[in-house]
Parts: sequence; structure tokens; C-alpha cells
Amino acid sequence: MQTVNIHEAKTHLSRLIDQAAKGEPFIIAKAGKPLVKVTPLEMPMPTQVCRLGFLAGQISVPEDFDRMASAEIEQLFGDV
Repeated sequence: MQTVNIHEAKTHLSRLIDQAAKGEPFIIAKAGKPLVKVTPLEMPMPTQVCRLGFLAGQISVPEDFDRMASAEIEQLFGDV
């Protein structure tokens, strides 16, 4: 595993991150002492795919949906 000092890491950060993302982790050291290990993140695989319209044909909206409970709403809030 490659070890780089802080100055070199700052100078070549983009290149080092690209290498780490491809599976080549590296260590950043200060005065020859290892400080941190840079490794790629493991991305979780999606477990479920969201699908639009998955209930199509299984539910229905009543014709009077816009007027449902209008008497109760009018009683609570007045004639708006």
C-alpha cells in the first residue's frame, strides 16, 4: 500500500482519490508516521426499486371525492 506525506497528498489529491476509488487505498503520513488510511466507500446495492404506478388498476377514486364530507367541513369552517 502506498504511503504519501501530507504535502504530497495535498499536491496530488485528485490523482490519489481517483486511485483509491479504483480500489488502490493509500496512507497519509506526517513526519513518517501514518495518520489516516484512504479507502473507497462501499456503496450499498439498492434492495428495492421504486416503481411508479405499482397500484394501477387496484384502487379507485370515488366520483364525489371533491365533495366528500363537504357538510362537515362547512360546519367546522363556515361557508368559505
